[in-house]
Amino acid sequence: MADFPISEAMHAPTLGKRKNRADDESKRRLGGPIHQERHIKVICVGAGASGLLFAYKMQRHFNNFDLTVYEKNTEVSGTWWENKYPGCACDVPSHNYTWSFEPKLDWSAVYASSGEIFNYFNNFAHKYQLHKFVRTSHQVVNSVWDNGDSRWHVTIKDLASNKEVHDSCDILINASGILNNWRWPAIPGLFDYKGTLLHTANWDDSVDLTGKHVGLIGNGSSGIQVLPTIQPKVSHVTTFIREPTWVSPVQGLEQHVFSPQERRDFEQKPGTLLEYRKSIETGLNGQFGLFLKNSTVNTATQEYMVGQMKQKINDERLISKLIPEWSVGCRRLTPGVNYLESLTKPNVTVVYGEIEKVTEKGCVCDDGNEYPLDVLICATGFDTTFKPRFPLIAGDGRNLQDEWAKEPKSYLGVAAAGFPNYLIFLGPNCPIGNGPVLSAIELQADYMCKLVDHWQTHNIKTFSPKMEAVDDFIKHKDDFMRKTVWNDPCRSWYKSGQINAPITALWPGSTLHYIEALADVRMEDFNVEYAGNRFSYLGNGYSQTELDETADWAYYIRERDDGEWLSRGKRRRDMTGSGTVRRTEAVNFTGAGRVEGKENEASAKL
Repeated sequence: MADFPISEAMHAPTLGKRKNRADDESKRRLGGPIHQERHIKVICVGAGASGLLFAYKMQRHFNNFDLTVYEKNTEVSGTWWENKYPGCACDVPSHNYTWSFEPKLDWSAVYASSGEIFNYFNNFAHKYQLHKFVRTSHQVVNSVWDNGDSRWHVTIKDLASNKEVHDSCDILINASGILNNWRWPAIPGLFDYKGTLLHTANWDDSVDLTGKHVGLIGNGSSGIQVLPTIQPKVSHVTTFIREPTWVSPVQGLEQHVFSPQERRDFEQKPGTLLEYRKSIETGLNGQFGLFLKNSTVNTATQEYMVGQMKQKINDERLISKLIPEWSVGCRRLTPGVNYLESLTKPNVTVVYGEIEKVTEKGCVCDDGNEYPLDVLICATGFDTTFKPRFPLIAGDGRNLQDEWAKEPKSYLGVAAAGFPNYLIFLGPNCPIGNGPVLSAIELQADYMCKLVDHWQTHNIKTFSPKMEAVDDFIKHKDDFMRKTVWNDPCRSWYKSGQINAPITALWPGSTLHYIEALADVRMEDFNVEYAGNRFSYLGNGYSQTELDETADWAYYIRERDDGEWLSRGKRRRDMTGSGTVRRTEAVNFTGAGRVEGKENEASAKL
């Protein structure tokens, strides 16, 4: 009879292996000074914007680490390398679609093309020599957590040789993105079509649309960008629209091509570009009131957009179909440069309703008509369910794909309960549509680096958010979302493409709110396991400082108290320059123009 329970007897070799590793780690720690930086191996999935930023942060801030970034494409930059459809652009002003510390001087316009954006991220990778971390044409296909050695064991497919590669790591970072896994629409007969079938996210540059009768499915961001680009060159466009959506650049952020003089000023006049970027970012951060139901900002913006859409469409039949009844902001807003104007061009037909099936010739709609086409373009988006793109198996055999199949529940958008040492960029309920998204990605990278630092300098073996912490967060999120326009009955990828479902894509607050929420790691929300004695990190009694002959061993002796503020409030006021800006009106790029600063509906409503 074993002298321990049957469940433990079954895992006795694993338990012994774990104990030996823990003992070895404790002994190594006791031989060095406090906070000695032990070696860490990190694997990052994806070399898009998030993966490149993480590589930059690791290189800048850490020593004694190995990092491998596996990227399925042949180039870095993720979605901005993949998406090359006509008119593809970012719907965020280009000077603010950069890292906060890495401006670009020569954007061509307020809304830049995907090619320009690809060049920005690709040049960022070259400038900081990040390619040395990246293995392109390598797709992660499986990852399994081993309780025995407390590591992720990752299987990767080398797409060039079609062979499997095996790797392992202490911490696994998922930077594969949310708008990455494109999908065909679920329309019967789609692949029976005999013409040219295209998807915006898998564009074939060899296809010439000149003089063709083109069908366009979808009026999301991609479809809205495609139509005005292809309309002048095709013989005819039949655009199939299932549902209305709000389309109009918000006031103050209309499309604008920068003049040579403006670009010279950005480059040569100190402070000009920084002031411009700050004004745009301030405006983007000032939009949050737009998403609160029945707020003055939302009501005024809706009135402005109704007027703009009526003016640009100028067709009563289309106006009655295309202007939504649900609130502005329920779906992601898009500037829609020249889209509405294109709908009434002589060579454009708008078919409103459902496509019942696709035939060899074209689309049959619920109006009973068949629409023959030479080319059919599906601008139907991505799988936005947040499930990992590969099986992610915890030590108890649970697969995160299954756990998140119905509703993804994350910890603050960056981690999953029960999946140790696993972190996520742009996970469920982070500020993808709440304000400036790259600012949120930077924050997530910093948050992950803090956890990497804690693992490296303490005696931590595993960390993962507690289930009760996740449950409390989801409860708070759901309560908050009922007060927002996102809860309106619109079909949105914010709700996994459904009309009435939990809001899984957005943070319960503004981007600035998220920045403050993740400023510090709340270790009390994590389950933490240690390698042996948790205090082994105290080491041999020496500090790191006194082992450094070049350091000031009396660095804390000074003439005045200039130390960091110990209260969160004082740190925030110091960091944000509180008291240095005189603002009687809050900049707010919406149809309402400027909103009185005293009318802070975020606090009044919530």
